[in-house]
Amino acid sequence: MAIIPIALQLYSIRDDCAEDLPGTLKAVAEMGYEGVEFAGYHGYSAPELRQMLEDLGLTVAGAHVGLDNLLGEDLEATIAFNQALGNQFLIVPGVEEERRNSRAAALETAQLFNEISAKLRSHDMWVGYHNHYAEFEPLEGETFFDIFFSNTDADVVMQLDVGHALHGGADPTDVVKRYPGRARTVHLKEWDPANEGALIGEGNVPWEDLFRACETVGGTQWYIVEHEVYPYPPMECVKRCLATLQQMGK
Repeated sequence: MAIIPIALQLYSIRDDCAEDLPGTLKAVAEMGYEGVEFAGYHGYSAPELRQMLEDLGLTVAGAHVGLDNLLGEDLEATIAFNQALGNQFLIVPGVEEERRNSRAAALETAQLFNEISAKLRSHDMWVGYHNHYAEFEPLEGETFFDIFFSNTDADVVMQLDVGHALHGGADPTDVVKRYPGRARTVHLKEWDPANEGALIGEGNVPWEDLFRACETVGGTQWYIVEHEVYPYPPMECVKRCLATLQQMGK
């Protein structure tokens, strides 16, 4: 099975990043994370960010990018920034309700992502979509998630957030198997309806089955830890999540 590196979605520790990004990245590297996924840049330029990461031995695992930044004239600037950053994965962290509240809207959104994907491929970049739980709610006999990924090209990345998927009633392992090769980056997040702040390993995600699917059929290139509800300080939470994954053999 594939050996997949582990990154951290920096939204998990956004306040620390806002206060001291260089120091926070250093702490993340010292924890043992191999990469980071951005969710904002805290006033730094792409070359500055790239140099910080290179100095620490970290790799860019992706960035969450608003859909508007991938449309029209904004797309060129987004491509240039991410080329300078050294990032290949431009992941949209959700879309407005009107882009996903009907089958017709879902199909239109899927076509829009296909068009963006075609423009990015010559730059060796991929566009993707990150789910929340609402994408798994019933929609005209299907779900937005299935309508969207059944009608997007294979190059459109399925960034499966496993905690949100489980929250939405889906089996994340089944999702990975249903769309082979699409889960290039996967958000590792726990879910327990009785414990909203559950850390990885403390909830209901079937981790062993999920990892087997990612490492055999998912095409997964990065595992990305994301934690958003904090029983401990955020830095402690993400440190504990990584330690648990290492105990699992990841």
